[in-house]
Amino acid sequence: MRTDSVTINELAAPLTAPSIEYHLLAPMLIVFTVGVVGVLVEAFAPRAYRYGTHVVLGIAGVLAALVAVVLLAGTEATAVVGAVAIDGVTLFLQGTILVIGLLGLLLIAERGAVRRVRSGPGTWSRAAAVLERGVDAFTPQASSVPGSANELAAVRAGVSTTEVFPLTMLALGGLLLFPASNDLLTMFVALEVLSLPLYLLCGLARRRRLLSQEAALKYFLLGAFSSAFFLYGVALLYGQTGTVSLPEIGAALDKQGDDATLALLGIAMLAVGLLFKIGAVPFQAWVPDVYQGAPTPITAFMAAATKIAAVGATMRVLMVGTGALSDDWRPVLAAVAVATMVVGAVMAVTQTDVKRMLAYSSIAHAGFLLVGMTAADSAGLAAVMFYLLAYGLGTVGAFAVVSLVRDGSGDEATAMSQWAGLGKRSPWLASVFALLLLSFAGLPLTSGFVSKFAVFAAASGADYIFLVIIGVVCSAIAAFFYVRVIVLMFFTDPPADAPTATSPFATVLVVAFTAGATVLLGLFPQPVLDLAERAAHFVR
Repeated sequence: MRTDSVTINELAAPLTAPSIEYHLLAPMLIVFTVGVVGVLVEAFAPRAYRYGTHVVLGIAGVLAALVAVVLLAGTEATAVVGAVAIDGVTLFLQGTILVIGLLGLLLIAERGAVRRVRSGPGTWSRAAAVLERGVDAFTPQASSVPGSANELAAVRAGVSTTEVFPLTMLALGGLLLFPASNDLLTMFVALEVLSLPLYLLCGLARRRRLLSQEAALKYFLLGAFSSAFFLYGVALLYGQTGTVSLPEIGAALDKQGDDATLALLGIAMLAVGLLFKIGAVPFQAWVPDVYQGAPTPITAFMAAATKIAAVGATMRVLMVGTGALSDDWRPVLAAVAVATMVVGAVMAVTQTDVKRMLAYSSIAHAGFLLVGMTAADSAGLAAVMFYLLAYGLGTVGAFAVVSLVRDGSGDEATAMSQWAGLGKRSPWLASVFALLLLSFAGLPLTSGFVSKFAVFAAASGADYIFLVIIGVVCSAIAAFFYVRVIVLMFFTDPPADAPTATSPFATVLVVAFTAGATVLLGLFPQPVLDLAERAAHFVR
């Protein structure tokens, strides 16, 4: 009886609340707070005031979070009982994600003018074409059937889908937490928090609604499968080591030596979920369909920010949690890098849609990132972080350019044949797009050249010379289809129904910023390279 009472008293003892270092979590807390406030704005603010409120909230929140990241520079600590790591890698990637997030918000907030040409009874004639204000990338009523009377009524009423702003902020918060996660359960929560809003956002395109909804469904189903694999990998690693903390997993694997069968299986399962988000082969099938079907501002945001966060999380898992098994996973990662580079480069050559071409280009770049990760040292880590910054800015800029090229009905002209002669009609826009494509190809004096040189140098230093050779060959293949687009724009006659280039302020600002950053990082990369080298350290 006494034993029972002691047991009851012990069970009834108060639990010690974990310490939460709010100042270390400030960037994420700011973004999540803005997302929650945005939900309240959607619930209670009058419709006429929602758009302006969301834009101010979103931009102010991202800028405040970016300031918080800068103030944390040099911090190496863990928070929430070791669940979140704040170190150089975390802060560099969070700063990059926030810059991408700010550019993405500007694209999402675009409500500029798009030329609409209508003819027939009750509409404008071709001769009296005007600029129709208030046209954005998102459907005015996501719950309505595409082409239904309800949707048409919402269009005529000028309804704007403003819930995209809190969804974007919540996804951005998950993206900030993903590479900072220091245990696998926190990483899984971050994975779901960043994924669920993106599943919704991909299905909200204003035009080609069915294609957009199909993209969202594919992304959701395949994403759910990958999340299940990730969670199963967490269970296997816990079974091997008795913990989900990445530093403790690393320490346990160091002690256990060669007896790590469950751990190897767990790494393989985790890799499914992580490589899916990166868009690496053989988990890349969703990328072209989703990039093509999603609203272009969401494609720009997702293509850059998701890859940055997923690569950061993958590097933390491999180097902090499973570094003791690097001799086992490095050859596999090298094989995945080769397959990803080859598939991305070869498939991009066959594309006739600009967005799908950029999607396969994104897959090829995932392969180049994996080349740097295969080095598994500080040089590879710094090279990958610089690559992520350069790639993210270039990708947002490229998709922003795509959103500016419109046909006579106001739809995006994504068919590659429609881009013929664009350099003659809109030389500035075609020149910027050519610059970004040449950067993707690795042309000297652009950020893409410095990025590829850095990851190839890191792989060479780690004795993966064959990866460098294959990477150079794939870069040459990629250069072919990039140059093909440039030739099409500048040296081909335009079609009879040639599209026009619009110039709404926010999108033009994003294009100009990303083009300028591409040139500056190519001409003066050393300060950012030095910053990446100083930041290339994981807290354990």
